[in-house]
Formats: sequence, structure tokens, C-alpha cells
Amino acid sequence: MDSLLKEVRNCTICADFLPHTPRPVVSIHPGSKVLIIGQAPGSKVHASGIPWQDKSGENLRDWMGVSTEEFYNPELFGIIPMGFCYPGKGKSGDLPPRPECAPQWHEALINMMPDVQLTLLIGQYAQAYYLKGRKEKNLTETVLNFGNYLPWFMPLVHPSPRNQIWMKRNPWFISDLLPELKLLIRSIIN
Repeated sequence: MDSLLKEVRNCTICADFLPHTPRPVVSIHPGSKVLIIGQAPGSKVHASGIPWQDKSGENLRDWMGVSTEEFYNPELFGIIPMGFCYPGKGKSGDLPPRPECAPQWHEALINMMPDVQLTLLIGQYAQAYYLKGRKEKNLTETVLNFGNYLPWFMPLVHPSPRNQIWMKRNPWFISDLLPELKLLIRSIIN
């Protein structure tokens, strides 16, 4: 695993498409129990090199009911984004994750984590890649029907503060999905 992680962290496959030097962000361990597949690091994470070290990460930890120490324990949580490097700024937020990363690295990384019991698919890119023809007509419907993907996958909306309007329009997310998510996470990591 160490040599694979070194390869990933030295990856420059998308260097010509980034507005900065590549800095792949990933955190896994052979004993990871929950795998988090998000979109791509934001600018703060790019600067720190620490996954989910921003407001979105705070929200995600709150949704899961885990402490910062638990979250950053790679024996509990493996973290692999769809795009390993910050893709840059777009008109209405960050650009989409680079498409080269997942086909290049995901299968090899996931094969190194045989103890994963649940994979959180955060956002439309992770859901499209992993659920393929099984996802619903849109992200909201896919997340609403989260039970159809258990026990292996839990689709989630991105925990960005920008999604507050979505949360208000979909109160079932807080009342129904989050309690189920917290119970699942606790039963796996305890």
C-alpha cells in the first residue's frame, strides 16, 4: 500500500489541466472500515493537504456523529476523492473533479482496503461513477432512496454550506437519513 500511495501522491496525470501544481489528497489504511468518496479537494484542503479540513468536513463529521479524531483515523475512515487535486474555481464554485483520477487509481486503492463495510458516495460525481445505471433520475431522488443502496453504499448530498437551501427543501434528509447514517457509522466503527 505504501508504494501505491506514494505513486498516487506523486501523480501528475492532470497537471496540464490544473491552475496550480498537482497535490493529490488521499487517506487510506488496509483496515479502513468506512470509505468516503467525495468530489475533489477545495482550495483550503489543497493548501493544507488534509482531506475535508474545511466547513464541508465539519458538516460531514457532524452528519456522521464522529469526532475529528475518529474521522482522521485511517483505520476507521478511508478518504478517496473522485478527483485527487483541487480542480480550480469555476463561475459558481469549484470546477468538477478531474475525470482522470477515478479510473486511474480507485480500483487499486479500494482493493487495498478489504475491511470496508460501507462506502459514502458524496455528490453526483461519486454516485454516477459507482451507481452507474442504478442511480435515480437526479441526486435528490438517489439520496432519498438511500435504502436501495445499503448495505454497501450510502449516497449523500455534498455537505457544503452552499447546500443549505437544498437541506431546507428536503427536511427528510435531517429527520430520516442522518439518524440512519449515524447508527450505521457507530455500528461499524465501534
